[in-house]
Amino acid sequence: MLEISETLISVFLGVGLAASVGFRVFLPLFILSLSAYFGVIPLNESWQWVGSMSALITLGLATVLEISAYYIPVFDNLLDTIAVPLAAIAGTAVVVSTAANLDPVITWSLAIIAGGGTATAIKGSSATTRAASTTTTGGLANPIVSTVETGSATALSVVAIFLPVLAIVLVVVILVGVFFFFKKIRSTFKSKVE
Repeated sequence: MLEISETLISVFLGVGLAASVGFRVFLPLFILSLSAYFGVIPLNESWQWVGSMSALITLGLATVLEISAYYIPVFDNLLDTIAVPLAAIAGTAVVVSTAANLDPVITWSLAIIAGGGTATAIKGSSATTRAASTTTTGGLANPIVSTVETGSATALSVVAIFLPVLAIVLVVVILVGVFFFFKKIRSTFKSKVE
């Protein structure tokens, strides 16, 4: 029973971090590295390197560069084009690195579907939001969008580390929001075409 509970918590942690990756690719990885470095969370045996000082420094620098880059007009939209596939990879990686007591086939399947899928869905909606912001405000509102995304990534990452059960609830709420967001965009686009 304890092993099942530990496994579920580790999956919730990974999926929570994967959702955070949908807002910022490197920030949740940095928070994961920081948490592992200080022994707050355990990592799978083959992923111990994530908690090393070199990983912490590298991910910290990547986080600062990524957050800064999203405040540069036009560049923020270009960054979104490469961030979507990166989010899928990073979302998969965080689930694999945190999942405990699972067969490798189940771990990787869950990581690709729940981790990569969640991160991609959220990154796609944030990229669409930024594109809409660029179109409607000439990019003037993009720094606000960037700030909200960074704040969301930070908050969700911290919740995932310390309250993984709450994180999975938040992920479900976010994914339902993403579903309705894309449904609204689709109906708006469809009505303009007709």
